[in-house]
Amino acid sequence: MSEKTNTPNEGELVVVSVTTVKQNGCYVKLDEFEGVEGFIFIGEIASGWVKNIRVFVREGQRLICKVMRTRKDGTSLELSLKSVSEERRRERLQEWKNEQRAHQLLKVLGDKVGWTEDDVKSSGEELIEAYGGLYTAFEEAAMNEGSLVDAGFEGEWLKTFIEIAVENVIPAFVEIRGVLTLSINGINGVEVIQKALLAAEALSSIEEEIEVTCHYNGAPEYRIELKAPDFKTAESIWENATKATLDHVLAAGGEATSYRE
Repeated sequence: MSEKTNTPNEGELVVVSVTTVKQNGCYVKLDEFEGVEGFIFIGEIASGWVKNIRVFVREGQRLICKVMRTRKDGTSLELSLKSVSEERRRERLQEWKNEQRAHQLLKVLGDKVGWTEDDVKSSGEELIEAYGGLYTAFEEAAMNEGSLVDAGFEGEWLKTFIEIAVENVIPAFVEIRGVLTLSINGINGVEVIQKALLAAEALSSIEEEIEVTCHYNGAPEYRIELKAPDFKTAESIWENATKATLDHVLAAGGEATSYRE
């Protein structure tokens, strides 16, 4: 659901649309809270003296406001426009836009897999509960294809969800994780494995925003994690990192395998 069923807390930043402008302030409706309205007193419109309120607000305008006080009926709020910095305004507005986009993507998913409106609604609610936001669910799926399974979701729709996420959501980075099983006999076995893991980590690059790290799970297993700016780069680095590690151990007479988590 795009609308929340509760009301916001005092101090929370909310997305509103101006419905009526008066001389002493303006009435708004909260875009994310169905049936909840608010009022911005003229003293909370802008810092300093406001000679003409319509210079700052107009009907139909979308604003980011801070909740100052919730009235007893729970359906009307006192809001402040001037208390929101430009940076916080941009961040909150982008967050709202992302959620709107995510709901559209979920409808696309529903059309592709044959969901009813109720299916789309219930699935959206479950994803929001699991991730804290629908856009976050798409973003996590785009970064890590195993995210949905890790969160307890299952079904044929997962593949389509991931495809839509990859095509439409650009994450800050893509993450791939896997396990290396490395073993070698001999007094220099530990040294060989250390060098093999360092060969994988050597593929890290600050300039290209690539990070490869190896961790000890418990002999003979080692965890490899990598981050890259996109899936194509991540897949390439995964192949190169695992090959460098396995080749190093195998060349020294050991045994080595890998698999993706």
